[in-house]
Amino acid sequence: MGKIERIEVPAADRDRLESLVGDRNTSQKVVWRARIVLLAGEGLRATEVAGRVGTSTLTVRRWRRRYAQAGVDGLLKDATRPPGRQPLTAAVIQRVVAMTLHEKPPRATQWSVRSMAAVTGLSHTSVQRIWHAHGLKPHLVKTFKLSTDKPFVEKIQDVVGLYLDPPDKALVLAVDEKSQIQALDRTQPGLPLKKGRAGTMTHDDQRHGTTTLFAALDVATGTVLGTCMKRHRHQEFVRFLRVIHRNTDKRLALHLIVDNYATHKHPKVKAWLEKHPRIHLHFTPTSASWLNLVERFFALITQERIRRGAFTSVPDLERATMAYLEHHNADPKPFVWTASASAILEKVARAKQALESQH
Repeated sequence: MGKIERIEVPAADRDRLESLVGDRNTSQKVVWRARIVLLAGEGLRATEVAGRVGTSTLTVRRWRRRYAQAGVDGLLKDATRPPGRQPLTAAVIQRVVAMTLHEKPPRATQWSVRSMAAVTGLSHTSVQRIWHAHGLKPHLVKTFKLSTDKPFVEKIQDVVGLYLDPPDKALVLAVDEKSQIQALDRTQPGLPLKKGRAGTMTHDDQRHGTTTLFAALDVATGTVLGTCMKRHRHQEFVRFLRVIHRNTDKRLALHLIVDNYATHKHPKVKAWLEKHPRIHLHFTPTSASWLNLVERFFALITQERIRRGAFTSVPDLERATMAYLEHHNADPKPFVWTASASAILEKVARAKQALESQH
């Protein structure tokens, strides 16, 4: 007869173990650990306990030993295990960060996780974790340009002042042209969106001409006055100024925010403005079209109507554009400008300082 492998289970421990087995909220792994100890306490051999619980004899002996060493509490949690790999040292992490920031890979302009892993001898997942922890994204780049306009500060203060503190008895309109909008049709029909599959369209297209959208965004209400024209010369700009003049309250002064496009400063434009003194032009700085709120509307119409549209002709494109304007004006929502002139100028000053420190 084999040796009986009995362990002593005090009454208090037995009550607690039976309570764990009977509690529906106890995890199953704790339940079978408690059953192992209870059966072993009755003097059953390891093979018999394993058969009743449905586990191996090695597992039975492991949890008998754990109970003998740590009691019931030792059954409630797993033993801590050392990591499969040693954690990365601070020196290794610092090396990866420094190389990412200050060095370039051979024959490339930026690091990838695998090129960095090949150089440092780490796994690509380790490199990825280091980059994530330090907020490094070498695969991304953002574009920028600092304006070299001499009256940059004055123009910023002027335009932002119109947004944040518009004059009384006046309309503030953000005006610009979205030029060279292409009437593009796809060479083949695409597939519609369905569950588990994105909609498709061909990568190539058929071009049917271009049009230019002239738009004036009412900063206060979000409504847009617009029209399409074939070209965007000073003649078309004067025509659009007439449209604005006819479609706005004659008792109000008009403050138009425009960019530095030469068309807006043409002598014939200036002559027309002299005959219509209620209209005042305010110019954004050079290379600062982001200051004109109508650019946000242009981004919206491009995203929602133009980019994924299919147009068989320029008139088709113009009809779609004007229909979008009509729909937008039925429930307009203004774009709210929040940045102060001082906040913008502080950011520009920091950017200049950073650039000068690098070059």
